[in-house]
Amino acid sequence: MSSENTLTQPVEPAVNIVDPIHDFVKDGADIHGERLDTESDPFWSALCDIGTELWLDTGDIDGATPLWTDEFTALTTNNTLLNAEVQKGIYDDLIQKTAGTLYGLDTSTQIIEIAFVLNAHHGLRLAQRFGGKVSVELHTDLAHDIERSVSYGHRYYNICPDAFIIKIPLTPAGLIATRRLRESGVPVNFTLGFSARHNYIATAFGAPSYVNVFLGRLNAYMVDNQLGDGRLVGEKSALASQRAVNDLAQGTQVPTQQIAASLRGAGQLADLAGIDVITMPVKVAAAAKKELSGEWGYKVDSDYPIRLNDEVSASDLRLHTLWEVAESERRLVESITTDTPQTAEELVIQAHDMGAGDLFPRLSTADLDKIASDGKIPKHEIWVERVKSGELAIDTLLNLAGLASFAADQKALDERIRRLIAG
Repeated sequence: MSSENTLTQPVEPAVNIVDPIHDFVKDGADIHGERLDTESDPFWSALCDIGTELWLDTGDIDGATPLWTDEFTALTTNNTLLNAEVQKGIYDDLIQKTAGTLYGLDTSTQIIEIAFVLNAHHGLRLAQRFGGKVSVELHTDLAHDIERSVSYGHRYYNICPDAFIIKIPLTPAGLIATRRLRESGVPVNFTLGFSARHNYIATAFGAPSYVNVFLGRLNAYMVDNQLGDGRLVGEKSALASQRAVNDLAQGTQVPTQQIAASLRGAGQLADLAGIDVITMPVKVAAAAKKELSGEWGYKVDSDYPIRLNDEVSASDLRLHTLWEVAESERRLVESITTDTPQTAEELVIQAHDMGAGDLFPRLSTADLDKIASDGKIPKHEIWVERVKSGELAIDTLLNLAGLASFAADQKALDERIRRLIAG
């Protein structure tokens, strides 16, 4: 699988700038400072009682404040959410102050370092305000870079080991980086997963702290491409992934936990009750309090029916790849755990050798550009024959589209940094 980075050949920062950079991260943010005074809410407490941990999916401090109760334990941010905060201009001074420390480094390195400072500083502010864990994300240009993902992952963790969970995207390099970070005890939120097989492989090989299913985008794929009514496809995949992760957790000291992410409506909370973690946008959390009764039933064992349009074939869509773990994927896990790949290309080769090449297809630059141009939801009609043949799969397309979408928002953030440091 090929890729093109937005920034050109960034250089790992010299050791002598790491400590000053980390000082900028901590400037004005005190993890042990005054926190929001909260109370318990019986509505949310009842959902926690059946085994679900509650997170808010936002980087907006003001937006999260009125919704935060004792039952919420973490916040998730990403490149899109951070960009929304940075574009408000609230960190322009921090950007310029940090740039002064990076004098003499190439522009690409400066931008990645400043983006790191912004992510970590905002994460510290969230942790200080709410007292919970915070997922902090790597620059998207590191998605295919094992060594630098590991390096920045350690740097995040060293800044705030009590609160920071490092988000690593699902790529071949990301899988290897996750394994290395977990071997040294760094918590990882392995993101951009869309299927049970995605998370089975990630859990068995990388043992991340958390894995995800972006279920709202799965449902949107069905609706936007006129394949079905879009109901419960993502929920079915998330619950199947939960069961697969549970099977692997047997006998493990620190089991991986399943996150249901990309929620679009309050009703999805009821359909997912009992899953390890639900991270919800503030709009969904607010709507849930208005629309739901607060009576929850355990749904992890549910296997929801899927409704397709009359002319659509489930076998042509290969929908089973979303909620089944095939023998080829089990062979891949055995292969990469016994003969551990050291490079992303080695992992891709093993996937193809084991018959699981649709997880990491070899796509042209034109293919990747087309996926990126479609936004978060690829146009199925373009890929229909390649999905049907087994070369591609819906979870793979959504994973690549998701990474491209985050990269576009990262580029917008990078451009603001570039303008400020150039001025």
